[in-house]
Amino acid sequence: MRSKSLWLFATAAALAVAMMSCGGKEQTSEAPAATANPSGKAVDTATAGTVTGMIKLDGTPQKPRNINMAAEPNCAKAHSTPAQTEDVVPGDAGTLQNVVVYLKGDFSQYSFPPATTPVTIDQKGCQYHPHVLALMTAEPLQVVNSDQTTHNIHPVPKDNREWNESQPPGATPINQSFARPEVAIPVKCNVHPWMKAYIAVFNNPYYEVTGKDGSFSLKNVPPGTYTVTAWHELYGSSEQSVTVGPSESKSVTITFKAAAGTD
Repeated sequence: MRSKSLWLFATAAALAVAMMSCGGKEQTSEAPAATANPSGKAVDTATAGTVTGMIKLDGTPQKPRNINMAAEPNCAKAHSTPAQTEDVVPGDAGTLQNVVVYLKGDFSQYSFPPATTPVTIDQKGCQYHPHVLALMTAEPLQVVNSDQTTHNIHPVPKDNREWNESQPPGATPINQSFARPEVAIPVKCNVHPWMKAYIAVFNNPYYEVTGKDGSFSLKNVPPGTYTVTAWHELYGSSEQSVTVGPSESKSVTITFKAAAGTD
C-alpha cells in the first residue's frame, strides 16, 4: 500500500510539472510588490534636478540578420521584407537605441507610488514591440497579441516569479506585474524561438529606454550623488558618476564600444 501511495504522489507531481511547462501560468509564490520606501516622503520638486544625456556607439555596429519565419506562414506574410534581429539598433548620428539608462543611488527616504497605467508589449509580426521596455515594481504589464497565430510569452527572471502564458489570436490581454527590481529580464516565446525581448524593472522612476535619437532625460531627481548606468543586451553595462545639486541639471554621455570584427 505504501508503494502505491508513493507511486500516486510521484505521478501527480509529474503531471503538475508537465502542466506548467506546456504554456500554463506557473504557480510559484511571490512576495508583495515593493517600492523604495512605502512610508517615505515625496521628492521636493522645488529642489529636484535633472539628469540628461546621450548614449553613443563607437565603431561599426554589427549588421542585423534576417529571421527565417518560413515555419510559421502567418508570421512570414506579416512582413513585406524579411524581419530582422534587433540585438543592435543604431540611432541617429552614432547613437544607440534600446539602451536602459537608470540611476543607482540611495532613495530609501523617498516613496514612489507605482504607476497605474499599463505598460504594453505587443506581439506583432511575430516579434515583440517594443524590443526593450522598462517599468516599476507593481506597475501593470499588459501583453497583447496582434497576430493571427498563437504566442506563448515567457519571461525568464532571476529575482522575480517566472510565468509562462499562451495567448491565441483575439485573446484578451494578459496582465502581469513584477515584485522586485531586475535588469534585465529576458522574454521568449516558446512557440517561435526567434522572438525575444527584455524587461527592466525598478523600484524608483529614474529610468528610460533610449529611442532613435539616443537621448535620455531623468527628471525630478533629488539632490545627491548617483551612478548613471546604461545597460544594453549585447554590450553589457557602462557607468558614470554624477552629482546633482539643488535644482541643477547635469548632462552625461556614455559611449559603448562596438565589438571588433562583428558584422
